Amino acid sequence: MKIKVIASFLILSVMTLSCQKNTEKKEKKSEKKEMKKTDEVKEISITPFNASDEFSDASLKLKGEQEIDLKEGESTFKFDVENYELGTQTEIDNMPQIANSDKGQHIHVIIDNEPYSAHYANDVTKKFDQGEHVMLAFLSRSYHESVKNENSFLVRKLKVGEPNDNQKMDVDFEAEHLFYSRPKGTYEGEDTNKVLLDFFLVNTDLSDDGNKVLARINGQEFEIDKWQPYLIEGMPMGKNTIELQLVDENDNPVEGPFNTVKREITLKK
Repeated sequence: MKIKVIASFLILSVMTLSCQKNTEKKEKKSEKKEMKKTDEVKEISITPFNASDEFSDASLKLKGEQEIDLKEGESTFKFDVENYELGTQTEIDNMPQIANSDKGQHIHVIIDNEPYSAHYANDVTKKFDQGEHVMLAFLSRSYHESVKNENSFLVRKLKVGEPNDNQKMDVDFEAEHLFYSRPKGTYEGEDTNKVLLDFFLVNTDLSDDGNKVLARINGQEFEIDKWQPYLIEGMPMGKNTIELQLVDENDNPVEGPFNTVKREITLKK
C-alpha cells in the first residue's frame, strides 16, 4: 500500500514539474514575442519643417556672359551671389538636431540630377565628360535646405566637346522639372534621428489640386502637396531607399528626364 502511495506521489510530482516547465516555456515565448514587438522598427514618418529666413531677395547668377560650350575636363563657373552670405551658419530658432555643415551656407550644384556637390565660394570647378549636360545650381542653407525663390537658382544646358547623337540630351527648359537634393550619403549618431528631405522644382509648384511629389521611403509612400522642407523620422539603421516622383493632379507621372529619381542612403549608430 505504501509503495502505491509513493508511486502515485512520484507520478504527481513529475506531472506538476512538467506543467510548470510548459508554463515557463509559454511565458518565455510570450516574453520573446513582446520583445520582438518592442524591438520592431517604428513606422517611418515625414513632417513639415519650418525653415529659417526665407531669403526672398537672395539671388544667384553666372558672372558675365559665360560660355556654355565647354572643353572636356575641368571647367570653372564664376557665380555672382547677392543678399546671401556664403560660409556663414544659417540662424534658426529651435533648430532640430539634423545634419549641418560647419563650413556654413553654400551653393548646391547638380549635374544631370546626380548627387549634388557643395561649394562654399563663388568659383565652382567641375569636371565634365564629352556630351550634353544639364546643370542646376541653387543657394543652400548650412543645413542643406535649398533657398526657394525665383532668383535663387539657375539652370543651364552645357555642351562639352563635340557630342555624338548618343551624348545629346533632349530637355525642354519650359517644362516642369523635379531635382533631388536631400537626403544624401551617410548619417551617423544623432543625425540619424531626423533626416532632411528636400528637393528643387523648376517651372512648377505643388498644391492640393495640382502637381504633387510622391515620396517612397523604403516602400512606404507619402504624398507631398507643398514645396517646403520635411523631416524624415523612423528610418532603420543601415541602407534606406528614397524615391521621389513628380505627378499631376491625377497622380500620373509628369514627363521629364529628372522627374523620377531613386537614391540610397546609409544610417549608422
